[in-house]
Amino acid sequence: MRIENVSADQRVSTRIEADTIAVVGLGYVGLPLAVRLGEVFSRVVGFDLSGQRVARLNDGVDDTGEIGHERLAASNLVFSVDPAILASASIYIVAVPTPIRPDKRPDLTPLESACRTIAPHLGKGDLVIFESTVYPGVTEDICGPILEAGSDLRAGYDFNLGYSPERINPGDQVNRLETIVKVVSADTPAALDRVASLYGRVIDAGVFRCSSIRVAEAAKVMENTQRDVNIALMNELSVICQRIGISANEVIDAAATKWNFAPFRPGLVGGHCIGVDPYYIAALAEELGHHPEVILAGRRLNDSMVNQVATALIRRLVLRGGAVRAARVGLFGLSFKADVPDLRNSKAIELVTALGGFGLSVMVSDAVCAPDAVEASGLSLTDPNEMHDLDLLVVAADHKAYLEDPAFPGRVKPDGIFADIRGAFRGRTLPAGVDYWSL
Repeated sequence: MRIENVSADQRVSTRIEADTIAVVGLGYVGLPLAVRLGEVFSRVVGFDLSGQRVARLNDGVDDTGEIGHERLAASNLVFSVDPAILASASIYIVAVPTPIRPDKRPDLTPLESACRTIAPHLGKGDLVIFESTVYPGVTEDICGPILEAGSDLRAGYDFNLGYSPERINPGDQVNRLETIVKVVSADTPAALDRVASLYGRVIDAGVFRCSSIRVAEAAKVMENTQRDVNIALMNELSVICQRIGISANEVIDAAATKWNFAPFRPGLVGGHCIGVDPYYIAALAEELGHHPEVILAGRRLNDSMVNQVATALIRRLVLRGGAVRAARVGLFGLSFKADVPDLRNSKAIELVTALGGFGLSVMVSDAVCAPDAVEASGLSLTDPNEMHDLDLLVVAADHKAYLEDPAFPGRVKPDGIFADIRGAFRGRTLPAGVDYWSL
């Protein structure tokens, strides 16, 4: 297998020019893809269940911040909540969430719903490509039969299935959709040519063909599971380093001078990918009779880090002296990662709850999240102007607005605690007497 930078079959490429492409799901994954497709192909439509989301997009506003107003307006895309918009399509790309249930089992409800929405509009010769993260077998064993049942057509004969896992990294201005190699797969060689040609036209980095859909599905969950396990290792080493009384980040800096050391950093693992996807491959493994020891141990450890951080901060407050429950505490950055207005599976929100369990009243602020989204999570934002003279300042998501504000560290009292969870402020000058802490 090799990375291809252009379509190998011009006839396939020409056929795609005549297709209408429908992107189903217009979130962090679907919208950038729809916009990029619209810049290359003349007939691209977008469908989403959220009327509010579609209305904002039709007004030229992407609330995720991934696509700017000018680029969105120039894309000339049509967005709708009406499934009828799918009727003219011959290529469907599904980019809907694949979360987990409260019992940590895969929740394929959004994916199954998308298939039922598409099925009545399927025609002979159509192609359905899935980008959502799933465990191997979902595309062909779950999605395919739903599409067949709703269309009276046969997958692999009347229409085709493709899988090309999304690799979007929200908030990353360097590694963008166009610059990341696209893994592609399909149920027949001819369909694979079509999928490769489609993505080859919009992905500058090229495409990588897989021998089967299951290989491509497994590649995606392997990518994210590896990252989760690596962060779990660093989190455990961070806990050990704290007990020794040394900085884990300084240890990582030293170890990183060796050529084959992977410098992952400790932190709170939230969001809709890294903290979720390992459960997909774990569920399949258990169905196949294998208990995934390392994968689930990594998940348990990463999920435990909220309590580890909360306990460490309470100890710090106790050692500082004074009434812990009377401490002025301010937490900055509620989103699951820096400069991304997404609160899904936010460990910062869990940290607020954990600190509250110790009797602390925590003021919260976020530089990128909308107030109504924060309120929907059960919290209320505090005016940042009121968050000063803090006994404990917690940086949970190191938004650029905080890093670029020279006055930001001055929000903490001279004898207060500056808790920089990810170590983003390491090496910076803090007010004299401030107790600095990070994982």
